[in-house]
Amino acid sequence: MSAPRGWAPPSARTAGPTGLRRFTRPREPRTETCELCGVAVAEDGHRHLVEIEKRALVCACTACALLFDRPGAATGRYRAVPDRYLHDPGHRLDDGAWDLLQIPVGVAFFFRNAALDRLVALYPSPAGATESELDPATWQTALGGSALAGLLLPDVEALLLRRREGRVDCYLVPIDICYELVGRMRLLWQGFDGGAEARAALEEFFDGVERRAKAVPAEVTT
Repeated sequence: MSAPRGWAPPSARTAGPTGLRRFTRPREPRTETCELCGVAVAEDGHRHLVEIEKRALVCACTACALLFDRPGAATGRYRAVPDRYLHDPGHRLDDGAWDLLQIPVGVAFFFRNAALDRLVALYPSPAGATESELDPATWQTALGGSALAGLLLPDVEALLLRRREGRVDCYLVPIDICYELVGRMRLLWQGFDGGAEARAALEEFFDGVERRAKAVPAEVTT
């Protein structure tokens, strides 16, 4: 989810949380545990926290995750990853906006790093989550008109974009599912264009996002 402060040039680095490795391994029967209290948790469906200083995803049981969902908990060491999925039907991005972002592939996600007070742009690649520099003015021009940008919570949520068929779909999603997507693409990627299995997994992933995403309330967009 981040890199050290002494970052390498964008072309030479990939970025991802310590917890990303759980998404890059072939699935096999195993028991996950809460990394705070040690209790066993389901592999699918448990909560994640972001450990702010280490920029890492941490598995958490429901009870521990709820501790960091409370008001005021966002100032501590951990922040709970929310479970909201939103889209803004009234705001559409076109190919011109995508070109401004200078992302070389058709999928990218953006989150605000609170410690650095800037937006971080990442996209999936065979090497993992690759970071792209993003000028604040460019971000504002391309995405700032969306209500989703104003709702984005630092560190724990992302704007997930996909370019296809002449349009760009944009969703506000939990940050952990973005890294899940990165892990799946890294695991399945074959050849120059990813291969049929990776493309099928991408379609399945976005079908799930579309099913869960709710429209931004009208009072937010006005």
